[in-house]
Amino acid sequence: MAQHTLTKRRLFGLDRSGPPPEATRPDAPWRPWTIPNAIGYVRAALIPVFLVLVYQTPDGIDALAATLYFISGVTDYADGIAARITGQYSRLGALLDPLIDRALVVSGVVVCWSYDLLPRWAIVALLAREVLMLGVGPVWVKKGLELRINWPGRIAVGPTMLGVFLGLTGARTVGEGFLYAGLSLGWVATVLYFRDGMRQLEARRAGPGVEPSRPSEHPPPAAGPIL
Repeated sequence: MAQHTLTKRRLFGLDRSGPPPEATRPDAPWRPWTIPNAIGYVRAALIPVFLVLVYQTPDGIDALAATLYFISGVTDYADGIAARITGQYSRLGALLDPLIDRALVVSGVVVCWSYDLLPRWAIVALLAREVLMLGVGPVWVKKGLELRINWPGRIAVGPTMLGVFLGLTGARTVGEGFLYAGLSLGWVATVLYFRDGMRQLEARRAGPGVEPSRPSEHPPPAAGPIL
């Protein structure tokens, strides 16, 4: 497959045009030992440390725990940049990155629920979406549908994680605002996923040679965000 020129827009994930890298396809090798995957392993390891630290506090607010949460969230972008610079895409990275994002968000909101650091109704809405997407994902794959990450879903990660982080620092009011923004974008993304899936099914029923409408851009899965 032809390699894309690494422009600044592509480096920082703003230009995601073109097909996904060959190394991320379902039949590609796992390639666990890459620089982007190493960043992912560190991100994953920080989550249990964060949980241990925060549950030793009486109110859920701990500077070190919040810092580790922030580092794990911010380095979500580091592994994507590393993949684009080194070209070390992998099938494992394509699956690992969104799973770590989900684990990080869920661990943060569970802590916020435990200590009432953010509105619980918003936490329920966020977790409901995560459970829905986790349940739909395997069904999607069995039906042979392509789950194309859209821009609202991609953007939703940032404000959601920032809202949780602010809640962990005790800045509840500001954290609520970011959480609501991330929650809204996440549910918009979910509606678009289902609409896209229905279009794929309709195109399949229409017979071979009929292509469903496709978004104009596709993300490199090795740096994919939460869905």
